[in-house]
Amino acid sequence: MKYSFMTFSCPELSFEEVVAAAERFGYDGVEPRIGSGHAHGVEPEADAGARRELRGLAESRGIAVACIATSCRFADPADADSHVERAHAAIDLAADLGAAAIRVFGGQFPADMAREAAVAQVADSLSALAEHAAGRGVTVCMETHDAWCDPNHVAAVMRRVDHPAIAVNWDIMHPIRRGNATMDSAFEALRAWVRHLHVHDGVEADGKLDLVPIGQGAIDHRRAIELLTAAGFEGFLSGEWINWSDPWEVHLPRELEMMRRYEAACVD
Repeated sequence: MKYSFMTFSCPELSFEEVVAAAERFGYDGVEPRIGSGHAHGVEPEADAGARRELRGLAESRGIAVACIATSCRFADPADADSHVERAHAAIDLAADLGAAAIRVFGGQFPADMAREAAVAQVADSLSALAEHAAGRGVTVCMETHDAWCDPNHVAAVMRRVDHPAIAVNWDIMHPIRRGNATMDSAFEALRAWVRHLHVHDGVEADGKLDLVPIGQGAIDHRRAIELLTAAGFEGFLSGEWINWSDPWEVHLPRELEMMRRYEAACVD
């Protein structure tokens, strides 16, 4: 398995510092979140020289840019076209930094829009990105999130698009919390398209989610690794810790240690 973390863990760090943290703790890659005011400078506005410098910083330390995390979403026809444009820019950014993927959302859709129409809307938007992504060697990964926590809904989009440059970012928490799925059923529905993962653990109390260290919450990360190992998964498992109570110096090594412990148990 390969492991990375999203820059929500350390939004105050420069890209050089993010990469140094990944090297220090034994991560294989990093996942810059763009458009959120993070200090890393990995943004579509970065010019060609800046992009070469950013890529060089990562490569000099043997750290991959695993994915570019965007907030692009496509289900609402009112603004889907603008998000497609942003996604095109993110594809170019990813390619210039050597990232294999970008993360996108399906997004919420209008209350008067049927699910079938929403599936078509998202699929059409993703299809508009497919050839550009393929030409740049980037995969556009739709996350199991928001109105698309049910893995069967995401699978319906994937079947409609049917393009190798369009795939899934399996956030393993959301289908269980909001998609009426188990770890096994979610993976079975999505296994043909999973190219990137988000991992994090939590417990719910009084309708509120509290993030907790992996292994102390309701999400069975060990089972996820078992399923991925059996399937020969070669992508990244990326930690997404937003507004985490522990500083990055504490939670980044701790969470990675637990994931590697699960992986070792699967191999044994």
